[in-house]
Amino acid sequence: MPPKITRGIKPMLDEANAQIETMDVAQVVEAMKGDDVVLIDIRDPREIERDGRIPGAFHCTRGMLEFWIDPESSYAKPVFQQDKKYIFHCAGGLRSALAAKTAEDMGLKPVAHLGGGFAAWKKEGGPVEAYVPKDKK
Repeated sequence: MPPKITRGIKPMLDEANAQIETMDVAQVVEAMKGDDVVLIDIRDPREIERDGRIPGAFHCTRGMLEFWIDPESSYAKPVFQQDKKYIFHCAGGLRSALAAKTAEDMGLKPVAHLGGGFAAWKKEGGPVEAYVPKDKK
């Protein structure tokens, strides 16, 4: 018999969206003009290779997020140890809502996420750059 899921994705997303600031593309573009914001791309590397990336975004796969945020973790990344606003994005705005909530629950503040994700960014004409592997730079 399959396990009975007692808390599905819909209530988890509803909770995340109620707690986390959702920004639209214009708001993210404006926020990125300052030096007090870090845009975090949590998409899978294959998505970035296929679709490109937002210039200046820091890539952190969703699977490493908690480890890279926690300063006590041996995987901690300096980018998460700054006094800045963290705006998360994924492909469509679902994973980023959950990631932003997790980050805020861990104590990383302020956080937000890009509503509609990378798809909305592209649709609104936001700049996109091709992914270039480090060994090809």
